[in-house]
Amino acid sequence: MQIVEIDGFNAHCAAKGVAREVSLYLLQGEPLAIGDFVMVHVGYAIQKMNEQEARSAWEVYDEMLAAEARGA
Repeated sequence: MQIVEIDGFNAHCAAKGVAREVSLYLLQGEPLAIGDFVMVHVGYAIQKMNEQEARSAWEVYDEMLAAEARGA
């Protein structure tokens, strides 16, 4: 997800039309800014990513959803 707004250890993030409140607590040692990409799991940012890594992750996720829709 991409960080849209930061408020302390919380961020408003968005990806593919979905917006979420995300905790940045686990990434305290990382310099994070608006526009950065983070991998989110159960409401927590668990890894900072560059834009290419984020796009690759989205492509894999889209492929998984398409395969599921086909019944694979």
